[in-house]
Parts: sequence; C-alpha cells; structure tokens
Amino acid sequence: MSVLMLTNIDAATTDEEIQEFLGRYGFPAFDEIERLPGDGTRPAVSLHFNAVEDAALRLLQPRINHLFWKQRKVDAMVLNERFE
Repeated sequence: MSVLMLTNIDAATTDEEIQEFLGRYGFPAFDEIERLPGDGTRPAVSLHFNAVEDAALRLLQPRINHLFWKQRKVDAMVLNERFE
C-alpha cells in the first residue's frame, strides 16, 4: 500500500474533486481517503492506494507538487511505510 499526502487543500474540496484533480495528472484512483484538518490553516488529506507501489507514486508526485489549485498552493508527499 502506498500513501500520498496532499496539504494546503481547500477544506471544502470533495473526494470527487480530489479524484478528478489527480486523474488529470495521470494518477490512478485512490482506495481510501483520510481527512487531516489540523488547526484548519492548511487542511490535508491522506490518500491510500492499495495496488500502487511507492515508486510509481514518486514518479507522479512532481506533476502536482507546488501546483496552484483552487487558489491554494498544494504540496504533495509520498509517505514511507512504517513498520512496527
């Protein structure tokens, strides 16, 4: 499983809008979304991809990192899997 985190997105953005945005830049459909509101100044989402490797997401990540979307500069990060 791979995880992509998008930060500084508009809090009112729907899951469908996020999927459409990612699809425009060649990303596959995500399997799960987790909203991470924090203090509300830079809302984030964590997107889980069950059938996608980290390496594949890392190739796509530069396409959307620091991109302006909905009047905000979106940051994209591929998170490393943590083993406990």
